Amino acid sequence: MKSVVLNVNGMSCSHCENAIKKAVGALDGVDKVSVDLQAKTVAVDYNEPNTNLDEIRNTIEDQGYDVF
Repeated sequence: MKSVVLNVNGMSCSHCENAIKKAVGALDGVDKVSVDLQAKTVAVDYNEPNTNLDEIRNTIEDQGYDVF
């Protein structure tokens, strides 16, 4: 199990939080997704063989947010 915290721009409300949780949570191998709107971070626990950091990053960006 790996854990990563990503800085994400563009999140401002519960809709943003839910969109990211739903999209990233649907990835195979993702165990937990936490969104902190004030800190502008997304924390993800995932299993490396099933998904990877690039796929998580791309999934967040596909929802319209900037990962840096």
